[in-house]
Amino acid sequence: MVDQRERLWDFDSVEPGQVGNETVVEITAENIEGYARVALNPDPRYRAGVGDLVAMPSMVLSYAPLLREEIAEANGFVALEQSTTARRQTPFAKCEIRWFLPVKPGDTITGRRRVQEKYERRGSKFVTFRVEAINQRGEKAAEYDYTCIFEYAKGQREVPGKGGAPKPSEPAAAPVTSGAGLVDFGSASVGDKLAELAITESQEIMNRKNDFRLAGRPHDSNIHTDEEFAKQNIFGSTTNSGPATMSYVDQMLEKSFPVSSFNSGGTLLMRAITPFRGGDTVNFEGEITGKRDEGGRKLLECRVKGINQRGELVCLSDAVLVF
Repeated sequence: MVDQRERLWDFDSVEPGQVGNETVVEITAENIEGYARVALNPDPRYRAGVGDLVAMPSMVLSYAPLLREEIAEANGFVALEQSTTARRQTPFAKCEIRWFLPVKPGDTITGRRRVQEKYERRGSKFVTFRVEAINQRGEKAAEYDYTCIFEYAKGQREVPGKGGAPKPSEPAAAPVTSGAGLVDFGSASVGDKLAELAITESQEIMNRKNDFRLAGRPHDSNIHTDEEFAKQNIFGSTTNSGPATMSYVDQMLEKSFPVSSFNSGGTLLMRAITPFRGGDTVNFEGEITGKRDEGGRKLLECRVKGINQRGELVCLSDAVLVF
């Protein structure tokens, strides 16, 4: 029997315009380096002590996190993830990040979050949140729209067997040298292939990513860290998080493009297709799909696919890089 005293923040209770509390995060060289480490990014540009250090673009998902459980609480509800009577997860579906300014050590970032919209599609129900990252000068450094699945039409996803191609035991992320092999706008052409990146996920990596927190309360039991809870949810086993996969797409794109091409108006939209589970190796590959000059802003459009060792499409991303 459902406890009527628990006001669940289910799809019917979510309303566009509901606002969460603001968060404030001090950006340091150490937390920039720490984020790169849990993102499996060995690039020396993100080591403390490097001159002109900037945050990885996808770090906005950590210094201005979504915190949907706390949005629910701020509006007098209990999030489904925190329920004692009807607990379940509202997992990642897609996210689009838009960047405007670099974030550096010494910056103070205020995170502002609200419900943007909710909608139904093919029997599933989705909620999109808008999160803004505002620096100490009142400038918007970045923002993102993050969509969660509140009700999944098809029931639980099948957990694949252990078969498939051999997988390396360690993340296959090769070090890169800053500035080496970067795409030149003038010589770039539609159809050009981008440098690839292979990542092997593990439960240990997922746990480390979950433990890296710059704002909000920790939640140790979720579909990324708790196998028993995950079995009760739509994916049937632990999976990595959408933000973790976005950090891998970010890292792959940085092998071909300078970080400045993100931070001066770049965008990244990633859609989750198949769960990225512990033991999976995903190869991120992409190509240039568009090239244009827009009022003096030189833009390259790219599509990135993440494909696992079973040949399944794990994620599909579209990026715009600004030169």
